[in-house]
Amino acid sequence: MLMTMHRVAHAIYKRRIPVIPRLIYVLQYLVSNSAVPPSTKIGKRTKFAYRGIGVVIHKEAIIGDDCMIGQGMTIGGRSKHIEVPIIGNNVYMGAGSRVLGPIKIGNNVIIGPNAVVLSDLPDNCIAVGIPARIIKENVNVNDFI
Repeated sequence: MLMTMHRVAHAIYKRRIPVIPRLIYVLQYLVSNSAVPPSTKIGKRTKFAYRGIGVVIHKEAIIGDDCMIGQGMTIGGRSKHIEVPIIGNNVYMGAGSRVLGPIKIGNNVIIGPNAVVLSDLPDNCIAVGIPARIIKENVNVNDFI
């Protein structure tokens, strides 16, 4: 439901209609206690786990296709940095994880639950921990999900 609401709000936002996207944003906040602004670019077939409860995404973040965003997740900036994360395709982001700062997440990546990602992640890897570190490379994400 959250994804549908976001897609409608984003389509209206791109047409520069100011009031309706804001109303949808407030409604999604009330329904799922999440903050996903209409200006956020989210790819096709990307899903939110458990209706996106507690998800916070920066208004300028870019998320690729076929991603899974866990509940309680944050995608945003860091102090003294203007840029925000760019997330590739087919990325699984576990519950409670954080992706922060001017970083790029590659394609086919798994970010473990409660991980805090502060630096770039290459394609086909698994990252866990605080701060997140790569524990396995050259993986097929579909084998784990």
